[in-house]
Amino acid sequence: MTTMDTPRSGQGLGGLYAGVFGPVERVGGPLVDLAFRLIMARIFFQSGWLKLNDFENTVFLFQYEYAVPVLPPEIAAYFATFFELAMPVLLVLGFMTRLAALPLLGMALVIQFVLGASNPAYFQWEHYFWMLSLVYIFVRGAGPISLDHLIWRKSGTV
Repeated sequence: MTTMDTPRSGQGLGGLYAGVFGPVERVGGPLVDLAFRLIMARIFFQSGWLKLNDFENTVFLFQYEYAVPVLPPEIAAYFATFFELAMPVLLVLGFMTRLAALPLLGMALVIQFVLGASNPAYFQWEHYFWMLSLVYIFVRGAGPISLDHLIWRKSGTV
């Protein structure tokens, strides 16, 4: 076997695949991570902003329409508004991202399965997109375009 017949690393189908999709993953992966964070942040922040702008109506909705189990309506309204305004900011910054995704995931689950069970109007397929997106964020973390990544890199753990 001559040196020309010897397979070298980076050749063949695996090398072609890595050559084509390696750059896609290096550039696209962080952008996809950021896109998921921004999309979820926008959805929940807008909802929180609406709640804040008419908080009297928000409390009314939690008393008579949402009827979230366990929490009194006023406390549930405060919690929902706080989490819908604060967690999206963390998602945009990519700071404490996995923790920020959890309360939003909990809210999406309640909307779909608790409220949706009692009122079919709350059962919507887009909530599955929200849940899947928030699980993605929780599993993958913020990605390289984030404060989380910057902090972990400076601490030497990335």
